[in-house]
Amino acid sequence: MKADEKVTVEEKLGLVRFKHGKESHLSVIAEDVCVRCEGKWCTTICPAHVYEWSPEQNKVIVNWENCLETGACITGCPYANIQFQYPKGGKGVEFRYG
Repeated sequence: MKADEKVTVEEKLGLVRFKHGKESHLSVIAEDVCVRCEGKWCTTICPAHVYEWSPEQNKVIVNWENCLETGACITGCPYANIQFQYPKGGKGVEFRYG
């Protein structure tokens, strides 16, 4: 790749390897807090779009398998309503090529 070529986010994510465990390392602590949250900030602050508001279910859906482990969700939730733990046992995301 030449220095002046642009790389898309999707191409960069292709360099990331995910080793998934059997259970989520992310959770919403109290769903009623999310219902009252006007900004739904977790759905926009996460670069991997792990959090998704479902109006049909009236709750936040957590697609934890896509997590890049940036911690943006816990800093972006004004109610501290997201529990984040790094995956156990060598699982999680592995960044390659910087």
